[in-house]
Amino acid sequence: METYVKEIMPEEVMEKLAKGEAIQLIDVREVEEWHAGHIPQAKLIPLGTLPVRIDELDKETPIIMVCRSGARSHRATEYLTMLGFDAANMVGGMLAWPGEIER
Repeated sequence: METYVKEIMPEEVMEKLAKGEAIQLIDVREVEEWHAGHIPQAKLIPLGTLPVRIDELDKETPIIMVCRSGARSHRATEYLTMLGFDAANMVGGMLAWPGEIER
């Protein structure tokens, strides 16, 4: 059964960060990909470790999931949505990110 997945555009994520909105930005890529470049405010939780690290997430704060192109973060968003989190998938992933990248 396909769960509805909320989506957010990279530009909207940039605006939220610029305004200092309370969001959790979670990058679900692998460590090597993270080191190649990530959004400075993001936290790394590789997709495979998400179920065991779920307690690191705050249910009260909206979550935005990020990966390379948007596929893994879509799966992660679907998973978190089913668990009752307010999660959204950043469309296009890091390939579409127009902002600053930290290495």
